[in-house]
Amino acid sequence: MSSPLEIDGRPHVPVMLAEVLGALSPRDGGIYVDGTFGAGGYARAILSAASCRVIGIDRDPTAIAAGQEMASACGGRLTLIEGRFGDMKHLLSSSGHTQVDGVVLDIGVSSMQIDRSERGFSFLRDGPLDMRMGAVGTTAADIVNGLSQETLGRIIHIFGEEPRARAIARAIVAARSETPITTTLGLVRAIERATGRPRPQDRIHPATRTFQALRIQVNGELDELVSVLHGAEELLKPEGRLVVVTFHSLEDRIVKRFFQSRAAKTPAVSRHVPTGEPGPPASFRLPFKGHLSASKEEAARNPRARSAKLRAGIRTDAAPMPSIAATLSLAGGLE
Repeated sequence: MSSPLEIDGRPHVPVMLAEVLGALSPRDGGIYVDGTFGAGGYARAILSAASCRVIGIDRDPTAIAAGQEMASACGGRLTLIEGRFGDMKHLLSSSGHTQVDGVVLDIGVSSMQIDRSERGFSFLRDGPLDMRMGAVGTTAADIVNGLSQETLGRIIHIFGEEPRARAIARAIVAARSETPITTTLGLVRAIERATGRPRPQDRIHPATRTFQALRIQVNGELDELVSVLHGAEELLKPEGRLVVVTFHSLEDRIVKRFFQSRAAKTPAVSRHVPTGEPGPPASFRLPFKGHLSASKEEAARNPRARSAKLRAGIRTDAAPMPSIAATLSLAGGLE
């Protein structure tokens, strides 16, 4: 098999790799989906752990192109598909797959994207204010320069959980009235009008939450997450495993609620269902309570691992439950 892909000359090691493999438990003859292929770290580890096949999905054409050498070296065991993981069910059925043995998802921006200034994800590197995971659609610059102050504030508050959202939105609008904001550092300077420059004692950079919010808005990430969770539920065979690594609270709440609603011994009763009428049988069982976190050693080596949470479920033989997207979305009242 090919050697690990490198990011800026460094080997790419995915977050919580040992924990992901333990939860996924690849077996010989299985078919597994790496729904966030990125630099191929999870896919490579799965292929090394068992004589199985992996289908890698990524909406970023540069990730798919970079992975072709790895696919060629795997002798047909790795198939790469360009597309949104929210469309996983359709993408797999179009390639002849209606059931799989496991799905792994690493939710958030990949190292390939954040470490490259031209992608516009990082507030530490100057580059065009883009943030698109794919090659088409609205950019962060379009949003920053085109939306009203009220809408910007709402996006930053909800998706970034930023307590200074209104002040930051006001500062962005003031800055763009002088000149359009087209670069990452241009946006950082606008944010610093409201927050001040970062101080040595600051735990996180003042721009962190705003950049997160814009990235989520640009890529429709929370809607995609809800869609892929439902898609995985329909694709997984009985005893198939769904493993999800998240990096911030909005994503983790969605995944947590999904598994809770699917694995509950007594499913929550809807106000539309008569009292006492049983709900559908659980479609997942949970291999462990709550979530797993990265080890202290990994967190010390890799700051990105510090906020990572891994949740997992094992598919039962029950039918997929009806969509509950409304209760998993912001409209459903995320706490």
